[in-house]
Amino acid sequence: MTLEIENLNAGYDGTPILRDVDFSVEDGEIVGIVGRNGVGKTTLLKAIMGLLEPDSGTVRFNGAELTDEPANVHADHSIGYVPQGRDVFPGLTVEQNLTIGEGIGNDDETRYEQVYDYFPILEERADQDAGTMSGGQQQMLAIGRALVGDPDLLLVDEPSEGVQPSIVQSITEDLERINAEFGTTILFVEQNLSVIQGLAQRCYAIDHGEIVDEITGDAVSDRDRLEEYLVV
Repeated sequence: MTLEIENLNAGYDGTPILRDVDFSVEDGEIVGIVGRNGVGKTTLLKAIMGLLEPDSGTVRFNGAELTDEPANVHADHSIGYVPQGRDVFPGLTVEQNLTIGEGIGNDDETRYEQVYDYFPILEERADQDAGTMSGGQQQMLAIGRALVGDPDLLLVDEPSEGVQPSIVQSITEDLERINAEFGTTILFVEQNLSVIQGLAQRCYAIDHGEIVDEITGDAVSDRDRLEEYLVV
């Protein structure tokens, strides 16, 4: 199972954001997309998820051409998405939010037991409205919602944003565990150096909508190498 992005161009209202983006993610990998604010990271994930129609190029997953397909078709192909800012449904309970994730993939298999194992607070507060939870708890809920449908690929946008450091560390460890236990391929966007170094097996650096570097092996542990793309 492979994600292949080829010569991808996308933007908003005629303004180009992504320029000839070209990379791939292999089955079972954890890959980071790193870069400063406003360089196209979130736009890239939206284009991969079908929330933004590319102007040109190719999005292919497991051999299926998904470039011009809407988000629900991407979900049918077992792609889960954790949006920036969590984007849970505040007026729905935790349990109701989680059930929305059942729509991922084409089979009936769900991962509620594992979600509650990773995030016990979600089971404890199943009847609580999502909007009354803390930022960290909402992030756990957003990840849990994407995980319930047992995705093959999980797209995660800024998991550390608005979350206290102790919870960030826990979420990083949970994502690693999800990858190890289920073989879930993870592509994540992040600016937090500790999350990048704690989670990514390799990274692509993006700047002004273009992939400008691939960081692999020991270089992922090189703080200066990463900060080159993170510090304004």
